[in-house]
Amino acid sequence: MIDFDTLEKGQLIGATTLHVNRADLVRYAGASGDFNPIHWNERFATEVELPNVIAHGMFTMGAAVDVVSAWVGDPSAVIDYQTRFTKPVVVQDPAGTNPAEHPGTAITVEGKVGALDAEARTARIDLTVSVDGTKVLVKSQAVVQL
Repeated sequence: MIDFDTLEKGQLIGATTLHVNRADLVRYAGASGDFNPIHWNERFATEVELPNVIAHGMFTMGAAVDVVSAWVGDPSAVIDYQTRFTKPVVVQDPAGTNPAEHPGTAITVEGKVGALDAEARTARIDLTVSVDGTKVLVKSQAVVQL
């Protein structure tokens, strides 16, 4: 359990690197019902001027907040979560490569305490979400009730 009184603004709450591959996108499409071909069909994605197949925005957003859920230990403690999508997460086809050597596109996520509200006993967690050093989500913030 997190002790609110020990938290400080700027404190790191966790960091991780997630790997997303085309199979993950197909599974997410099935779960979400979002079968837009930009998420699985390379030819279609490039025809609409995308660099390649891209991850679903909500997949990226959901994967990123796992850092917060893991830190707080109770996903229901996340009472607000919002972000802006700035760059697509491009997921290349690893055809012809060993999956162990190409686990997918690496998404790095780091969470820090951005603000504390002592009266409400909430912490705003600011997430930095990037691929190859480029932010793919900005103003990514989760509010946690402690």
